[in-house]
Amino acid sequence: MQRSKQQALMFLLGAVLVGGVLGFSANSVLGDSRKDWGPRMHMYDDLGLDEAQRCVMDSLLDARSTQIRALMHPVQPQLDSIRGAAHQQILQILSPGQQQKLEARKAEEQRRDSARRVWRDSVRALGKATSTCN
Repeated sequence: MQRSKQQALMFLLGAVLVGGVLGFSANSVLGDSRKDWGPRMHMYDDLGLDEAQRCVMDSLLDARSTQIRALMHPVQPQLDSIRGAAHQQILQILSPGQQQKLEARKAEEQRRDSARRVWRDSVRALGKATSTCN
């Protein structure tokens, strides 16, 4: 009986680790190239790019992001399914109090992601409105 519990726990741990790795990888790949303008602008400043170079660099990075999103689009449902299945397995091993804490963390993460998207989109809109790129 103890051995089967250990095997089940190891399976769940493996599922969580695989889900985490896949989630992190997908987020890195699917993330918008303008997800955080700070590092991009910092890189531009550090390299000493002029406005024309910045425009070309923006175009290249945006094209790369578009291609990556197109590549990942067909597998996104599978990644979501893996993430959802792992989440359900995790919930099964948690007490009701722990489940509530996990769901609260998940809701907070979603709230932060939503706020980041709003900020990113507003920065993007401002950047396009003030850009001198042709």
